[in-house]
Amino acid sequence: MTDPVAHKLVIVESPAKARTIGGYLGPGYVVESSIGHIRDLPQSAADTPAKIKDKPWGRLAVDVDNGFAPYYVVPRDKKAHITKLKGLLKDADELYLATDEDREGEAIAWHLLDELKPKNIPVHRMVFHEITKSAIQAAVENPRTINDDLVEAQEARRILDRLYGYEVSPVLWKKVMSGLSAGRVQSVATRLVVDKERDRMAFRIASYWDLEGTFDAGSKHDQRMFPAKVYSVDERRVARGSDFTSDGVLKASAEGKVVHLDRTRAEALVAGLQETTFDVRSVESKPYRRSPYAPFRTTTLQQEASRKLGMGASVTMSVAQRLYENGYITYMRTDSTTLSGTAVNAARAQVQELYGAEYLPDKPRTYASKVKNAQEAHEAIRPAGESFRTPAQTGLKGEQFRLYELIWMRTVASQMKDAVGQSVTIRLGGAASTGEDVVFSASGRVITFHGFLKAYVEGTDEGAQKDDAETRLPQLAQGDAVSAASIAANGHETKPPARYTEATLIKELEEREIGRPSTYASILGTILNRGYVYKKGTALVPAWLAFSVIRLLEEHFPRQISYEFTAQMEDVLDEIAAGRKQRTTELGEFYYGSGELVGLKKLVDELGDIDARELATFPIGDPASGINLRVGRYGPYLEGPDDEGNPAGKRANVPEDLPPDELTMAKAVELFANPAGEEIALGVHPETGLEVVAKNGRFGPYVTEALPEDAKKSAKARTGSLFKSMSLDTITLDDAVRLLSLPRVVGADPESGDEITAQNGRYGPYLKKGTDSRSLTSEDQLFTITLDEALKIYSQPKQRGRAAAAPPLKELGNDPVSGQPVVVKSGRFGEYVTDGEHNATLRKDDTVEDITLERAAELLEERRARGPAKKGAKKTAKKTAKKTTKKAAAKKTTTKKAAAKKTTKKAAAKKA
Repeated sequence: MTDPVAHKLVIVESPAKARTIGGYLGPGYVVESSIGHIRDLPQSAADTPAKIKDKPWGRLAVDVDNGFAPYYVVPRDKKAHITKLKGLLKDADELYLATDEDREGEAIAWHLLDELKPKNIPVHRMVFHEITKSAIQAAVENPRTINDDLVEAQEARRILDRLYGYEVSPVLWKKVMSGLSAGRVQSVATRLVVDKERDRMAFRIASYWDLEGTFDAGSKHDQRMFPAKVYSVDERRVARGSDFTSDGVLKASAEGKVVHLDRTRAEALVAGLQETTFDVRSVESKPYRRSPYAPFRTTTLQQEASRKLGMGASVTMSVAQRLYENGYITYMRTDSTTLSGTAVNAARAQVQELYGAEYLPDKPRTYASKVKNAQEAHEAIRPAGESFRTPAQTGLKGEQFRLYELIWMRTVASQMKDAVGQSVTIRLGGAASTGEDVVFSASGRVITFHGFLKAYVEGTDEGAQKDDAETRLPQLAQGDAVSAASIAANGHETKPPARYTEATLIKELEEREIGRPSTYASILGTILNRGYVYKKGTALVPAWLAFSVIRLLEEHFPRQISYEFTAQMEDVLDEIAAGRKQRTTELGEFYYGSGELVGLKKLVDELGDIDARELATFPIGDPASGINLRVGRYGPYLEGPDDEGNPAGKRANVPEDLPPDELTMAKAVELFANPAGEEIALGVHPETGLEVVAKNGRFGPYVTEALPEDAKKSAKARTGSLFKSMSLDTITLDDAVRLLSLPRVVGADPESGDEITAQNGRYGPYLKKGTDSRSLTSEDQLFTITLDEALKIYSQPKQRGRAAAAPPLKELGNDPVSGQPVVVKSGRFGEYVTDGEHNATLRKDDTVEDITLERAAELLEERRARGPAKKGAKKTAKKTAKKTTKKAAAKKTTTKKAAAKKTTKKAAAKKA
C-alpha cells in the first residue's frame, strides 16, 4: 500500500470558486469548498447543545456575563463535510484559507482554523480581489496571517444582531403577532419605508396653474419652433410645485416673492396674450461639462442594475457572485472606487481601440471614495484581468451578460474625456392686453463633444433629466422679436413624496451610513420576505403590519430604532476592525447600558404595560368618525360604528394590495358599502335556475352563480367582471345574465372553420380565433359585434400582437418639432395624440372635438421630455417564477431518483 501523496490544501467558500481556482493552481494543490459558513450560533432549540440549555444565557448562545463569549455549533448538515475537510487536511503539508477578503470572509477563515485545528503544518491566509491566473498565483506567493481585528468586528456584528433579534422578537410575538422577527438594521430600513408612507398620508394637494407656449422664431431659423414656460408676471416669479409645503400651502419663504396663479387668472392671461408680440429679454449661455462616473462599488452597482436592468439587490449580488467566482469581474463587495494601475491601463487601451484617441484623456483618471471608512486597498468592481474582455468576447448569456456589460461599460467610461457642450436660457417677454408684463423662459442644451457619454449614460430616478438629453433652441439675440404659435393655461397639482424603490432605499441607507454594502441585499430581502414591505411596480410599500411593529419599537425602543444610533454602531464596528475599540466594551454598553444610556436588557425587562389593541389601531380620516383600521391575525380590516350606534358594529376587510396612503375616508366608506366576500343577491338565472350574486373581489367587482354544495367540487361557477360603466350599486339581474353569457360565440371563419368568440379579458374586450386575438374598441361590442365585422377586423394585418390599427379619430396637421403629421387615436387607455414616434394621452379636460394642433404639440413635447417608457417586469417575473418552479420540480425529481438509487444500492449490499 502506497502512502498518500502530500498536497497543499486550499479552502474557499463555494464549489464554483473552488473549480476556477483549482484550474489555475494545477497539480500539488487540492482546492475544496467550505460550502459557506461551517459554524454559527445555534439557529433553534434543537441545535442548542444540552450543556448550555440550562444556562441563563442558553437561549441566546452568548454568555452575556462573561465577555459576551459566543457558543458556536457546526450545523448537522455540515458535520459530514467537516469530516471530509479534516480527512484532506491529514495528508496536507500546508493549509491555505482563501475565503473572501472582507470581514465575513475573514471570520469564515478563522472558524475553519478553529474547527479544523491543523497541527504541525504552516497555515496561510490567502487573499485576492479577482480570480485570474496571475492574481491567484500572486496570492499563493504572498500570503498573510488572519486579521484578528476583522474577525472581532464580524463577531461583534453577529452578536449585536443576535442580542437584538432574540430579545426584541418575543416582544413582537406577544404584542403584535406571533411569528414576527426583529432585526437591528432591518427594523430601521422598515422604519424608513413607513416614515415615507406617513409623509404621503399627511400630504395635502396644492393646485397651481402656469402657461405653456410654443413660440415661432421666424423662417430664418432652422430650429424655428420652440417651447417655453411662463417665468414671471410683473417681475414676480410664477409659483411652481417646490414653492408649496406638504400641507398644500405656500412656503413662508415664497410669500410675497411669487405669484400663485389659479385657473381664472391663468386663462385671463392666455386671453390677454393672444395679440402680443414677444421680444427676447435675455440670452444666457453657459458651458456644459459632465465628468465620467466613478467605477462601480457595491451600492452604485445595485442602484444602477435596479434602474437599468430591473434587477433587485439580491438578484444583482447573486449574478455578480457568479461572475466573480468564474473569473469575469473583481470582488463585488467593496466600498472603493479605486482602480489598480493594470486596470487603468486596460480601460485606456479599450478606449483607444474602440472610440479613438480623441476620447482618451492625457492622464489616467483617479477616483477618491466618498464613503467613510472605505478600504482603499480594495478595488472597485471591474472586469477581471490585465486586459478586459468585451461583453461579446465573454460568451456570457442572459443576466450575467447584461450585468457584465454594465460593469464593463462603466469601467471603460471612467477613463474617458468629459462631455462638453452649451446650455442656454432664453427669456422672452411681452405685455398682456390687461397690462401685466409676462416673461416666458426656455432652456436648451447642446452637447458638442459626447466624451464618456458615447460609452455610458447613468440611469436616473423618476423625473430626473439624463446627462445626454439635448434640447435645441433657435439662435436668438437680445431684442429679437418672436411670436406665439400657441399659449395654453395648464393646471398642476403637487405630488406626494415618491416612495422608495430598491435603488433609492439603498441610496438612502448609504447616505445615512446605516448598514454596509454587503448587507443591503439581505436587508431588502428580509423586509420583503417577512411581509413588512411589498412591491407595487418598483415602489416599496409598507404593510399595515409594519406600522404596528414600528410604532411599538419607536415607543419602547427609541434608541435602538433611531437612524443616528444605528449609523453610530457602524462606526463602532469600523473602530473594532481597526483595533481602536474593544468588542466586549461596546457590546456591554449596547446590552447593559452605560451612564445615562439605557441598555437593551433593561428596556426588555422593564417594558411595563403595552396596549396591544392600541398598537394595532389606526384612525382613518377624522378620529370623531370612529372608523379605525385594525391589524388582525388574518390581515388588516376596518371597524366602525353601525347604524344602531355600536362603536364596532361593522367590519370590512382591506385589500392586501391597497397602499396605506390610499385608504382615505371615502375609500373606507366604499369598503363598508361593498365589503369583500359579502354577496349582493340579484335573483335567479332564467336558464340555469341558480342564484346570481354580485361581489367585490380582489381584482374588482364581479358577478357569479351560487352553486349547490354538492356541485362545488365537480363544477366551476361561471363568473363575469363588471364593465367599467357598471357598479355594484346599480347592476341588475339582466346585466348579470348578459355578463355570464360571455364568452359569446360570434360565428365561424368560413375559410378555416375556426370559431370566433368575443371575450372580456384583463386588458379589455377582444376577439379570439384559435390563438389569434384582436382587441375591440368598447365593451359593448362584446354583445353587438357581428361575424362580418369580426372577419373585417381579422382581414387587417396584425400589429405588434394587437388588433389592426383603427383609423384616426381626427387629423390635426404637422407637429412643429418633429414635422410629422399629428392625429388623434383611440387606444387601450383612452384617446391619445401621436406623431408616429411619440404618443401622449389626452388629459381629462381635453376632448377629441376641441383639441387643437397647439395643444397636441404641448402634450407630445411633455412626452418627449419624459424619455422612453420603462418596460414592465411582470412578464419577466412570471417567467422567472415559472422557471424556478420547473427547477424546483426537476430538483425534486432528481432527489427522488437519487434516494431511490441509494435505497436500491443499500438493499443490494444487504442481500450480498
